[in-house]
Amino acid sequence: MISPLASSILRVKLFIGKDILYLFEMSNQQPRSRMVLKDVGDLSIPKEIADSICSCGGVEGLIESLPPDDSIERMQRWYQACADPVRLKILSLLMVRPLCVCVIKAVLQMADSKLSYHLNILKKAGMIKGEQQGYYIIYNLTDQARMFLERERERFSSS
Repeated sequence: MISPLASSILRVKLFIGKDILYLFEMSNQQPRSRMVLKDVGDLSIPKEIADSICSCGGVEGLIESLPPDDSIERMQRWYQACADPVRLKILSLLMVRPLCVCVIKAVLQMADSKLSYHLNILKKAGMIKGEQQGYYIIYNLTDQARMFLERERERFSSS
């Protein structure tokens, strides 16, 4: 009787075909003479990587070096906010000076509802803030967003 695992392997072999299967089996039989592996806990990884991990405290040291979850979540919101060209244009306009919705709308030639959607995402991410001045809301970058965007512009302009 064939075990369930052997049966699934047999089906995979039949699906792959003889030529590809031969190459696959040959690649698995070749010794790994070029790479020296080292065990780190449950991991078997290249020696250079293992030595590097051990030098920073092992897997536990790597875990401790991760930013707190709230920082990761804030980074995620910022990168998601910057992932849309319309929002990047809005941020670029606000790098020049604070603007009201009517000016942003005129420059981007966009419907109120669509612009409101994008401004809301940027506000929720903490990248912009709006200040009521009479009948108008004037949008401005937060200090953190300005520093972030200046670093990003510098990074992309130098590459």
